[in-house]
Amino acid sequence: MTIPIIITLCGLLLIAYVFDLTSSLTKIPSVLLLLLLGWIVRQVSQLMKINIPDLTGLLPFLGTIGLILIVLEGALELDFDKSKKIIIVKSFFVALIPILLLSFLLAFLFQYFENISYKLSLTNAIPFCIISSSVAISSVKNLTTSNREFVVYESSLSDILGVLFFNYIALNSVINLQSAGAFTVQLLIIALISFFATLALSYLLSKIEHNIKFVPIILLLILIYAISEIYHLPALIFILLFGLFLGNLDQLKQFKWIQMLRPRELNKEVHKFKELIVEITFLIRALFFLLFGYLIKRSDILNAETLIWAITIVALVFLFRAILLKLFKLPLSPLLFIAPRGLVNVLLFLAIIPSQNISFVNTSLVIQVIILTALIMMIGLMFTKNPVTITIKNEQITETVAE
Repeated sequence: MTIPIIITLCGLLLIAYVFDLTSSLTKIPSVLLLLLLGWIVRQVSQLMKINIPDLTGLLPFLGTIGLILIVLEGALELDFDKSKKIIIVKSFFVALIPILLLSFLLAFLFQYFENISYKLSLTNAIPFCIISSSVAISSVKNLTTSNREFVVYESSLSDILGVLFFNYIALNSVINLQSAGAFTVQLLIIALISFFATLALSYLLSKIEHNIKFVPIILLLILIYAISEIYHLPALIFILLFGLFLGNLDQLKQFKWIQMLRPRELNKEVHKFKELIVEITFLIRALFFLLFGYLIKRSDILNAETLIWAITIVALVFLFRAILLKLFKLPLSPLLFIAPRGLVNVLLFLAIIPSQNISFVNTSLVIQVIILTALIMMIGLMFTKNPVTITIKNEQITETVAE
């Protein structure tokens, strides 16, 4: 039985790799193909009467590890030099404002139709208001540099800000000045932990001479994250700061204490570390969406009761997005279409304790929102002009041509 499982997993992951390779050509988001592939595996296993144990418990585990790695990968990509100041500021507000406005509006609608407390409605609304960097970043490889950078900044910040907002609302029974003060203290504590832990891990990364050096660093990252979560600290802040520190060593060379870490040698190790993180992230992300697709039932996709809510949520997402892009003088095409939902949204939905669940905020609604936003992104990217670089007499000229 072991060998068939190994063969199946390797085959599925290789197919997932092909999806990732061809997504820039087909314009089909790999998340859609992975969900479909997982669903087909379920149908085949049922048809062949293969007994597969309940895998539901693996989803939060893969989601948590995936979230850590995705935020770390995004943070390592963020370049905070002075030339990026404008795009960073714009991406921060374009990430933050929709989370707040859409969350409060959806919470009002949920409260109106379900007659429940506003806080409970807000807890259920937030998971739909966050852009999934795991889907967005992997789907914009062929865009212009400026658009691609904006998507990386915005989606990474959306993940982090959204999770922080969700944790604050979900973990506090009462939202008042006292809870806000406690949350501020938690932020200060995790910032302090992040500072010392980042220095310690960076020092280890620069000093370890053993053949195995990156896996212990990753395990320590996950361990610190997990312990911080036990004490309800915003642990993603630590992952973000660690990634930003390693990804921006060149901007920190002016500080004398940085020289203790041997920044030139450390930069080489960071490059290797980043490559490893990208590959592991792909593996975990593929497994997550394959498993999620496997767990999807046909009735979840075709649920007419939640479809109207899914369409309403998606319409509001793109309405707010269009307004903000116009407000911040950013191009509507293709940025308007790149607001997918994915791993982080599923993970936050699963994090809502049963006693706080709203009847119609269920798996069907989450799946429908993910599929609709992915389809809109796919259609938008299909009609987007791709940059083509032409070399003439040793000079690079970048042109934009329609496909």
